[in-house]
Amino acid sequence: MKHTVIFLSLAGWPFLARAEVKCPPVFGSHMVLQRDQTIPIWGTANAGEKVTVKFAGNESHSIAGSDGKWQVKLPPLAASSAPRVLLVSGTNEIRFDDVLVGEVWLCSGQSNMEKPLGERKGQRPTDNAEKEIREANHPNLRVFQMPRGGRAQENDLTMRWHPCSSEVVNQMSFSAAAYFFGREVQAKLDVPVGLIHSSVGGTRIELWTPPEAYQGIAGLEDIAKAAAGDRKLGDVRIGGLYDPMIKPLAPYALRGFLWYQGESNLMANDGMIYADKMRALISGWRSVWKLPEAPFYYVQLAPHTYSARKIPKPYSAEALPMFWEAQAKALSIPNTGMAVITDTVAQLGDIHPTNKKDVGDRLARIALARTYGVKDVVDSGPVFKEMRVQGDKVALKFDHAGGLRTKDRQPPGEFTLAGDDRVFHPAEATIRSGYVFVSSKKVPKPVAVRFAWNERANPNLVNAGGLPARSFRTDDWPVNIHRPADP
Repeated sequence: MKHTVIFLSLAGWPFLARAEVKCPPVFGSHMVLQRDQTIPIWGTANAGEKVTVKFAGNESHSIAGSDGKWQVKLPPLAASSAPRVLLVSGTNEIRFDDVLVGEVWLCSGQSNMEKPLGERKGQRPTDNAEKEIREANHPNLRVFQMPRGGRAQENDLTMRWHPCSSEVVNQMSFSAAAYFFGREVQAKLDVPVGLIHSSVGGTRIELWTPPEAYQGIAGLEDIAKAAAGDRKLGDVRIGGLYDPMIKPLAPYALRGFLWYQGESNLMANDGMIYADKMRALISGWRSVWKLPEAPFYYVQLAPHTYSARKIPKPYSAEALPMFWEAQAKALSIPNTGMAVITDTVAQLGDIHPTNKKDVGDRLARIALARTYGVKDVVDSGPVFKEMRVQGDKVALKFDHAGGLRTKDRQPPGEFTLAGDDRVFHPAEATIRSGYVFVSSKKVPKPVAVRFAWNERANPNLVNAGGLPARSFRTDDWPVNIHRPADP
């Protein structure tokens, strides 16, 4: 069937010599197109040139504008694992083979999203790396990797779509967290899944955010002003990685976004302002893709001894919990979800935890339950709801608390209790009738409770799905996230 031609004004243009029709690298053989959405296909050609796109019995046309840009839109398509050909033709023809239709996700962040299954200099391989790589053969899972800076090196595998295989994930050093997410979603939905990975280690969120996205967000006026000017904020260029590594991907049709980042912003002393920076990133990406309700699922930082790092202004053990609080605050943004991983770290001194399977699987649980409506998927651990003081005890109620228990059959740990003096003491906890009761002999009149409020947190409180309870505090008292500098 034929569809409406998209015309770009040609008034007053002279006829120019022929030029090849081209598509950006995100289009290629083995790609996955997003199901159930209008699919933009775009590129460049000679000004005034007619471009035709054919796929799955559909045919659409466009006329390249004065700048040589053209775009067509294919109609929404059902998922299909049948390999088909997409043709783009003008003065020349481009043929993309083995094109599937399914679910597409963009995965981004810093080093913990970037971390591959296997080895990376200065990092330990992910858990069971050899076995996972050996078994990473999933023809209906397709992967595309943006290189650092958006420029591929000669003979590397980046900026091309590949069916997922042991060789590809190993040679490309593809994101382990993204891979485990895609593998789980593909297996559960039984439709093709495409993963676009674009991450760089050691980077701040400002680098990934469209500069215009800061306008109108309270508390970020200094960034908005810089973004509207020279785009420099200290040593950070606002949008410096968005330009080469995210912007060229839009508006490739996709379902949603995965994000694992924050370590650099924590160490830059962001604190609660990070929640507002996430708001800018999320609204900015959704605006660029023209998908105002696109799911945005992210990972809460893992426990790590930031207080032991040698930095100019050393952190206290509460700096990370405060950052967790900022990440949780971003859940007020519609269609967001957060994977909690406080129980997945074996070595607290390693900022790159090796358990990436649980990271990917928990992101997949959120997507399966909230985006795809798969039933009987537990997508969240217990989340604090309310407290009631009962004499010398505090009763805590949680959401997502079905089957509330401890993973090691020991009493719940990581609770502290304070009275009016605001001094917190370790507390004992028990589970009864779906509540957690907390008390301490040193706090006869409790006022506030904190849970997993330490960078070393490894809570044992879980629900029937085995997911850990999210850290929280019931007070809003000031927190000192810095400690005195070493003499």
